[in-house]
Amino acid sequence: MTLTSDPKAKNPQELDWNNLGFNYMNLPYRYRAYWRDGEWRDAGLTEDANVTISEGSTSLHYGQEVFEGLKAYRCKDGSINLFRPDQNAKRMQKSCERLMMPQVPVDMFISALKQVVKANEDYVPPYGTGATLYLRPYLIGVGGNIGVHPAQEYIFSIFAMPVGSYFKGGLTPTNFVASEYDRAAHKGTGASKVGGNYAASLFPGQLAHDAGFSDCIYLDPIEHKKIEEVGSANFFGITKDGKFVTPKSPSILPSVTKYSLLYLAEKRFGMETEQGDIYIDQLDHFAEAGACGTAAVISPIGGFKYGDHFHVFYSETEVGPVTHKLYDELTGIQFGDRKAPTGWIEKV
Repeated sequence: MTLTSDPKAKNPQELDWNNLGFNYMNLPYRYRAYWRDGEWRDAGLTEDANVTISEGSTSLHYGQEVFEGLKAYRCKDGSINLFRPDQNAKRMQKSCERLMMPQVPVDMFISALKQVVKANEDYVPPYGTGATLYLRPYLIGVGGNIGVHPAQEYIFSIFAMPVGSYFKGGLTPTNFVASEYDRAAHKGTGASKVGGNYAASLFPGQLAHDAGFSDCIYLDPIEHKKIEEVGSANFFGITKDGKFVTPKSPSILPSVTKYSLLYLAEKRFGMETEQGDIYIDQLDHFAEAGACGTAAVISPIGGFKYGDHFHVFYSETEVGPVTHKLYDELTGIQFGDRKAPTGWIEKV
């Protein structure tokens, strides 16, 4: 049986920009480049959404693949912003280093992003809808391999799709539950953006959904006493004395959104910030909490169930004032409505 490719996306004039959801679309163009004999070659745009690789590819058998996620934002004047793409490029390089893969140069990464956005510009959602063009760069090991060792060839690609909110309801508090499963080991690949971390999260995530929660919260893999990540996003809390706190651990993915919020909290709003331990038996220290990441931006955490306990932060129905202020500042910068710190915005 031959598998067929996904049908092409609807004409952009037919899309309901206000109700997109977070789903794959086969847009007209994507970028692709090939690593052979120690160099990147044959780079450029293609209309082919299918990738043909050897059955012996290391990405299929040994998980030798990394990826990223970022967005393009339509501004009020019609221009298009990329938000801190150099940080995604550098994070991908660190992921590649961890999995012994060739690195994509930062300038090549950003140039490829711009090519994909320009080629699919009609699918960048209009300003004011809150929707964005999601960009998915990925790098996979390919070729006829079977031994447990790095591939000799690699494919780097970027595709795109317009998206709405990752969590249903957008900036609305939802409830989460502590997982008895571990997302990643402390000296494993938790700090790298690799597919294995997400494959391991599918089952505990489904258990959380089945129990009526938005997702699960992972605790530290050693003692299960400290918060680490919220599904596929980073956790942050606002203490009752106004401090912005986020967990610090070698198994947490370094979120571009989280570090941006840390900067804005301190530099724009004069808040004290801290990366440290957040114990589940000390949650009453926090007035607000949320999950943050490229896809979710900020998803306020209403309640958190762990064991027989259910802790409500600010409210199960209302967004806390500090969380709302940080969200407005960050999205204002991304969409070009507020002044960005130097180097944060790259125009397409």
